[in-house]
Amino acid sequence: MDFWGTVLVLTRRWLVAIPAFLLAVGAAFYAYSTIPVTYTVSAVLVLTAPTSGGTVPPDPGQPVPQVNPLLNFDHGLDVAASMLINVMSTPDMVVEMGVRPDGDTTYAVTNGTNNLESLATGPLVFVEGESRTPEAATRMARAVIERVRQELDVRQRQVQAPRETYITISETVPPTTPVPQEGRKLRSAAAALGLGVIAALCAAFAAESLSAARRAGFPRLPGASREREPEPAGGGQELVTARKPGS
Repeated sequence: MDFWGTVLVLTRRWLVAIPAFLLAVGAAFYAYSTIPVTYTVSAVLVLTAPTSGGTVPPDPGQPVPQVNPLLNFDHGLDVAASMLINVMSTPDMVVEMGVRPDGDTTYAVTNGTNNLESLATGPLVFVEGESRTPEAATRMARAVIERVRQELDVRQRQVQAPRETYITISETVPPTTPVPQEGRKLRSAAAALGLGVIAALCAAFAAESLSAARRAGFPRLPGASREREPEPAGGGQELVTARKPGS
C-alpha cells in the first residue's frame, strides 16, 4: 500500500490509531525516565622505554648485554600495551576489580578501537570507568590505572628484565571530568517509540481489514446467533384427513 493509502486508513481508523500512538509515546517516556544516567571518566596511558634503551651495557663480569625481553621485539612497546589490554579485559580480572554483573560500576581497557584481539597500534592504553555517580566513575578509572601499572611491573619481573630497562607508564591524558552519558536512555526510548508506532499501524490496518470483511459479507463465525425460521401454520402440527370406511 502506498503512502496516501496508509494515510487514508489511519484517517478512517483514528479511533484505533491515536490511542495506540499515545500508548507508544507513554512507553517511550517510561523507558527514558526509568533508565538511569551513567557517567564516564576516560584516561590515556602511554608506555615508554628508558632513556638508556632496552639493554644494559656489558661489563667485565657480565660479557653478554642484558636485554628487557619485552623490548626485544619490533614494536616492543606495542606488544606490551596489547598484553596489558588483554590482561585487564579477562573475566577473572573484571571480578578482581570489583565489577559485578548486577552492579552499577564497570570499566573498559582498550587500544582505542572495539577490536581487542588486534595488536595495539601504538604504545597507548585507553582506560574508561563508568558508573551512576561521578565519584564512583572516577574511583574506578584511577583503580584501573593503578592496576595496569602493577600488572606491567609483574610481567617484567616474570621475564627477569633488568630493573634499568623497565618500561614505565605515564598518564598522557589524566582522568577526565565525569561526563553524563544519555545514549542508552535515548536508544531505549527510540526503540519503545518505534515499536509503538508499528503496533499502532498494525492495529489500524487490522481494524480496516475487519471492517472490510464485514462489508464483504463473509460467513459468520461458528456459534453466532441465527434467526429462527418461521414455523408453519397451525403451530407446526400436520393436518390429518380422516377417511370414511369403504371410501
